[in-house]
Amino acid sequence: MTVKLTDKELSDAMKRLPKWRLEDGKLARELQFDNFVAAFSFMTRVAIRAEKIDHHPDWSNSYNRVAITLISHDVNGLTARDLALAEAIDQEFRSTAH
Repeated sequence: MTVKLTDKELSDAMKRLPKWRLEDGKLARELQFDNFVAAFSFMTRVAIRAEKIDHHPDWSNSYNRVAITLISHDVNGLTARDLALAEAIDQEFRSTAH
């Protein structure tokens, strides 16, 4: 069963995820790339990682920008799976030429 994070757990996590913000109970981040191909390639790599951990982002792409929100819909809140995916996204972004 998925367990919703406590306020303290979420506060501690936000210190480890400084590029993310809380928005309507979701983790949110916007990323910018050099061009569409770089943005779409990033999304493809994240999709593969997301599938491996069985947790998928809500996201959109417009030219060189990717907007991402994370939430665990089954508990209508944030869980450890959201944190793991946010960390994987950050790691993938750091390794990307943008």
